[in-house]
Amino acid sequence: MSDDASFDLRARIQSFRHSLAGIRTLVGSQHNAWIHGVAALTVCAAGTLFAISRIEWCLVVGAITMVWVAEALNTALELLCDAVSPDFHPLVGKAKDVAAGAVLISAMGAATLGFIVFGPHALA
Repeated sequence: MSDDASFDLRARIQSFRHSLAGIRTLVGSQHNAWIHGVAALTVCAAGTLFAISRIEWCLVVGAITMVWVAEALNTALELLCDAVSPDFHPLVGKAKDVAAGAVLISAMGAATLGFIVFGPHALA
């Protein structure tokens, strides 16, 4: 193994710091991230209240993660588009719309999963 491919703890820590900075940017600059946060906390409270099963928790955590990842990728794409094309460009606009659509699709999937998981508990 060459020196370039060796493990460097300092580099891994720095990489982790960059990741946390990205999360701070996401939460600090995107109003929808706050909505996702409130929704995630509400769902976690409901999961605790209804004492959902481990499998249900896995599904709920997966859905929450899916929405946050979609929002983060959407934000990254928007920031990149704004840097590359500060002026309006129709293709950049379409790219942003598609990325926002991905967030909506993931949120709709998460909501559907929420009804499937929590519906029977709420009706019981």
